[in-house]
Amino acid sequence: MTAEHADAEGAGQHTRRRRFWWVRWVALALAIAVLAVEAVLIWPSLQDAWHRKDNLRGWWIVPCIIAAGLSMDSFAQVQRALLRSAGVVVKQWKSLSVVLAANSVSQTLPGGQVLAPAFTYRETRKWGASPVVASWQVVMSGLLMGVGLAVLGLGGALLAGAKTSPFSVLFSVFGFIAFVIVAQYLAGHPETMENVGLRLLRWYNEARDKPEDHGATRWVEIIEQLRAVQLTGRDAAVAFGWSIFNWAADVACLAFACYAVGAQPSISGLMVAYAAGKAVGTAIPLLPGGLGVVDGVLVPALASAGMGGGEAVTAVLLYRLVSYLLVALIGWLVIFAKFRREIRSDDDPDREHRARGSSGADRPVDDPPDRPHTSD
Repeated sequence: MTAEHADAEGAGQHTRRRRFWWVRWVALALAIAVLAVEAVLIWPSLQDAWHRKDNLRGWWIVPCIIAAGLSMDSFAQVQRALLRSAGVVVKQWKSLSVVLAANSVSQTLPGGQVLAPAFTYRETRKWGASPVVASWQVVMSGLLMGVGLAVLGLGGALLAGAKTSPFSVLFSVFGFIAFVIVAQYLAGHPETMENVGLRLLRWYNEARDKPEDHGATRWVEIIEQLRAVQLTGRDAAVAFGWSIFNWAADVACLAFACYAVGAQPSISGLMVAYAAGKAVGTAIPLLPGGLGVVDGVLVPALASAGMGGGEAVTAVLLYRLVSYLLVALIGWLVIFAKFRREIRSDDDPDREHRARGSSGADRPVDDPPDRPHTSD
């Protein structure tokens, strides 16, 4: 397929989108309906909190909001650190805007946990990252956050005096370290993976009765893109440190919400409750933001940490209003202000890449790895 064919394909996609213009409005109506259902689900808790509003210590709400903002900002720092290791330099405000927008899509829309990574990938490609680097960044960010949450949960359990086996968490940490070491080796010796891949590709082509070099150009192109990834130990440590700070700031947000209702739960209890809530929300992604599921875990966990039942309900509600609803609202404002045209645009960042790859171009579409991309 040549570049002309790619343009024709893009024109066809544009025609189909004009034909199905109503789909966007249906999606908008569905989003409004989902938000309305969420409001109905949390209405009983809102009523209970309203009766306790006079007991709130309002000055704790300010640090609660600040902590939620720092949590999102630190995740943007994780993204920047990973992209910087691949030669893609991005300003903090750009990374933060994508993180806020992707978080809102992920937390408020059905299927958002699938749509959000695709949105992040698309925007990362616009910053100059190659397809391989953009995908690698999304995967590594999730891996770092998962390991950080495991460490946080283990730390809280140990501080609480629980007799918890650390082997599962240590396995995650050492697995991540091993992954970084292997990635560093392959980045420094890409010819190793290139030769192995070409050999496997020849075997596959022989089994499928295809030309021996079928797909070889594409494989070499992928290896050339991977050369840009130079995840040093320092870069990995910086990214992991920001991922830990991301969770710590969110725990602080929960702690300040508890202080706002006059409760003084133990730090270890907060860490365990938070880790349990996040784990359940990740394991059951059907409801946007884990609505109802996460709250159902947080309330009894905080009660076990020394809070009264009513205090726990009010604290969780305040925490969710700030860390979930307020952050999601800000994210949607960012989408409407900054990404509305991008969402409605027909531009495909990978169209040129697919056209050149299909026409057998010998060189990678993206710039060589020694030319770092800078997003203005």
